[in-house]
Amino acid sequence: MVARPAGLIGAFTALLLALVTAAVVGVLPVQLMRTSSGSMSPAVPAGALVLVDHRAGDPQLRDVVTVSASVTGQELVKRVVALAGGVVAVEDGVLVVDGRRVCEPDVDPDRQDGVWFGPVTVPAGEVFLLGDDRAGSVDSRVFGTVPTSALTGRVLARMWPDPGTVEDGLC
Repeated sequence: MVARPAGLIGAFTALLLALVTAAVVGVLPVQLMRTSSGSMSPAVPAGALVLVDHRAGDPQLRDVVTVSASVTGQELVKRVVALAGGVVAVEDGVLVVDGRRVCEPDVDPDRQDGVWFGPVTVPAGEVFLLGDDRAGSVDSRVFGTVPTSALTGRVLARMWPDPGTVEDGLC
C-alpha cells in the first residue's frame, strides 16, 4: 500500500510546526529570537527574527552574540569587537582595536563624527561588544565589558524579513 501524499504533507507540516515551536520556546539548542532594536542594523534590523545557537562555545572576533538580561537589563544582540587582552577605542567614529583601525563597511562613521571613546583594555574572561549602528546602540561603551559566561548564544543567521547572514563584510 502506498502512503497518500496528503498524509505525508500533513505529517511533515506537523513535524515542522513542532520544531519551530520548540525553537521559539528554547527547548532546542537553537532558538528563534526577535530583536527589539535597530542597534545592529543593517546586519540585524529592528524586529528581525534571528536563529541563535546556545551551544556556540567561545566567542570569536566579529561574532554576533546574545547577551543575558542579567547584565544589561534585557536580552541584547551585539557584535564581539574585542576579546580578552584587546585594547578598544573609538576615534572620531572609527573603531580602533589594538592600535589598528578596523574597516567596517556596514558602519557609517559619518553618523558618529566627533565620537570618541576609550581606550579600554578587555579583562581576562570578558569581551567588548558594540552594535553595528553605533549612534543608536547601548553596548559595552555604556555597560562595560561582558563576562563570556553572560553570553547566551551566537546568532547564526537572520531568518526574517530578509533571510541571510549576519556577517559584516570586513574589508
